[in-house]
Amino acid sequence: MAQVEFQYISSFTVTDSLLNLTPYGASDLGSQYVPWVWNQVKQNNGIYAIPQDSGPMGNLYREDILSKAGITTAPKTWDEYAADAATVKEKTGVYMSNLASGQAGQMLGLLWQAGVKPFGYDGKKGVKVDVDSAEAKKVAAYWQDLIQKGYVSTDPDFTDSWYQGLANGKYAGWLTAAWAPVFLQGTAAKTSGLWRAADLPQTPGVKAASGNWGGSSDAVLKTTKNPIAAYELAKFINNDPESTLMFANKQFLFPTSNATLKDPQFVDKQAAFYGGQKVNELFANISTTVDTKFDWLPYMDYAYSSYTETVGKALAAKGDVSAGLDAWQKALVAYGTQQGFSVNK
Repeated sequence: MAQVEFQYISSFTVTDSLLNLTPYGASDLGSQYVPWVWNQVKQNNGIYAIPQDSGPMGNLYREDILSKAGITTAPKTWDEYAADAATVKEKTGVYMSNLASGQAGQMLGLLWQAGVKPFGYDGKKGVKVDVDSAEAKKVAAYWQDLIQKGYVSTDPDFTDSWYQGLANGKYAGWLTAAWAPVFLQGTAAKTSGLWRAADLPQTPGVKAASGNWGGSSDAVLKTTKNPIAAYELAKFINNDPESTLMFANKQFLFPTSNATLKDPQFVDKQAAFYGGQKVNELFANISTTVDTKFDWLPYMDYAYSSYTETVGKALAAKGDVSAGLDAWQKALVAYGTQQGFSVNK
């Protein structure tokens, strides 16, 4: 059995490395998981893993910094977010947030929320690459504008300086995933009580939506000599109520099962770091708004590395992000073709 992040499952199925769990009873479990999460482990009518944790996205923000800028509530729309970003910079000198230049997962989560479908895979040799669509470029233009105006930074994330920035008030917020609230408590412990959590800003007139950043599953390797035992273990640790609650409350893996996402022992917890807010309940509700249909390429490792060399470079240089998407598109098409895939848009 192996832990595999959602976006890499197809990279293992294309090499026929994972066991299809359908014959072992996995298809009976689908209704017990959030629909979009269950879709992540399905491929060509097969089920290749049991979901373990996920990362629906929200907005973690410093209430004290926004208050100093005269802002009393988190921005509800992306237009409000941009206006608040200008005010925060003017009044406090602080960045509204950080869009890490090399973090493809964060950008893909924002594209996911916007309804962009950058990838597709038919489970065989057919792939879709459409990272430079008009919809994707609209999202890119939004962030390019905020970055070039100095309202949003593009610092590399998960580095010492970035950790210090979170702890020292360099950023007024972090658009991030459901695994981040606990992570932040350790990274910026001295700021306890100053943070709050909210939904991602939305687009008016459109159904409430979020994207996902991260998340993993437990798959069974096809080479196993004990397929039944391996499947039963994957099933038990990610389906048994006591086990999933333990993962959620003690290991801080954001749950994927409907039962745990509704369990009072999880959703009713009040987080002192967030002023007593029920952050788990907020993200549990956000999880229901993630678009079910979002696919990955069977070469996401290359997709992430080439993102850094194309879009990431444009972000870091405060340059043309649209051109970065064009370059990323070209790189992904070329690589897919070289690997023997039939690439379409």
